[in-house]
Amino acid sequence: MTRETDLVPIRRALISVSDKTGLLDLARALAARGVEILSTGGSARALAGAGIAVREVSDHTGFPEILDGRVKTLVPQIHGGILGRRDLASHQAEMAAHAIAPIDLVVVNLYPFEATVAAGASAEDCVENIDIGGPALIRAAAKNHEFVAVLTDPAQYPEAIAAIAAHGGLPHAARVALAGAAYARTAAYDAAIAAWFARGETFPARLTLSGVRAQTLRYGENPHQTAAFYRADERPGVATARQIQGKELSYNNLNDTDAAFECVAEFEEPAVVIVKHANPCGVARAETLAAAWERALACDPVSAFGGIVAANRPLDAEAAARIAAIFTEVIIAPGATAEAQAILARKKNLRLLLTGGLPDSSAPGILVKSLAGGFLAQTRDNGRITAHDLTIVTKRAPSAAEIADLLFAFQVCKHVKSNAIVYAKAGATVGIGAGQMSRVDSARIAAWKAAEAAKTAGLAAPLTADSVAASDAFFPFADGLEAVIAAGATAVIQPGGSVRDAEVIAAADAAGIAMAFTGMRHFRH
Repeated sequence: MTRETDLVPIRRALISVSDKTGLLDLARALAARGVEILSTGGSARALAGAGIAVREVSDHTGFPEILDGRVKTLVPQIHGGILGRRDLASHQAEMAAHAIAPIDLVVVNLYPFEATVAAGASAEDCVENIDIGGPALIRAAAKNHEFVAVLTDPAQYPEAIAAIAAHGGLPHAARVALAGAAYARTAAYDAAIAAWFARGETFPARLTLSGVRAQTLRYGENPHQTAAFYRADERPGVATARQIQGKELSYNNLNDTDAAFECVAEFEEPAVVIVKHANPCGVARAETLAAAWERALACDPVSAFGGIVAANRPLDAEAAARIAAIFTEVIIAPGATAEAQAILARKKNLRLLLTGGLPDSSAPGILVKSLAGGFLAQTRDNGRITAHDLTIVTKRAPSAAEIADLLFAFQVCKHVKSNAIVYAKAGATVGIGAGQMSRVDSARIAAWKAAEAAKTAGLAAPLTADSVAASDAFFPFADGLEAVIAAGATAVIQPGGSVRDAEVIAAADAAGIAMAFTGMRHFRH
């Protein structure tokens, strides 16, 4: 067994890469130290074309590539050279008896299976991009890390080049770290393949999650917690966004920004969402982003201070100037004009994220929540209600304008923590009650906040006067509906399904308001 400080000299390297980024620099560093380079196919051609001495694996093993290249490194001369222990006389004797030369460095990155699937390739092409020899080489080298170094990502090359140039090999600590990264890569690769084969099954018997670390965060939800941010797919949003300016994003920033962007993506018209602590505190749609911002802000200007702002259109100068007028932590949008970026650049601590697109709110997906000893997985809430889905249960039917606002409010409800009550008027929220243990409390809190916002704006009546109201789940008693009516709502949308629906409908009829059932609940915990 080697000592932890041991550095194993690299005398022979095997290179077989799909992604050839940085390949020539690495190979030149190896050649400069007199390392014999073994390679295959396209990698060998790239090296030879650059004038770097390279030996084909088939020449080294005496066994040709067969089956259209499916078998080229799966031979004892290669795997014996990687797996043989240098500290066991029996291994050395067997290697000598079979003319197996040791291999000290394995450089492999895998066939681009994930990219092939993402490009919508045929099933045949996807299968052909399942690497077999590559993972076997990587695992073998990682297992024998006491004597062999393994590189699986071009990002690892610069540090390896420096170590090889200085010392002729990589130290033990580096080999251990690279072995861990190697197994993480093959695990993620196998997870992607397993998910592809199980694509007709939402929840397979064994679900494996993988992600690429994008950022180690300063701390978690609270300063005594540690945290990191991982990217898992290419859904447009926080994980794919470019940060144009501002200080590093925190755990809470990322969580809140995701909540805001997923909400604003629900709307086809220009829309703005303001989020505080993962709950919308103002949502509006309008003909312009600037107008939508002003209407969203009016819902709860106090909570908006220090909030997260999401837009579903590229930011223009007018919208940027209005948003920048108050303290905002993060702005996320599909894009921003140069003028808008210049305006926001004056706010040095403001983070600006540009995504290049919007997530499809109707697309399927899996959401995961950790539990002690396991995790829950569920499909994304991509449910959407249209006017045709409504069942009018009261004597008075809602007007066309009320129906538009009811549908808008119910869309917002989907993004508010339960129990959720949302008041809306003319395409903007005017009161939001979130996360209460009692639905009637949510209704009252939303009405109280609306009244406070009206006072701030110098209005004579609460913002909820002549509004509509949405509830994410049914009213279990008439008292919640009565609180909504007292706030000034003239129409209500709710899933229905309570054993006391008749009592609730009677209360609505007694007050002369309209009520529609959706048959769909939007709990968000």
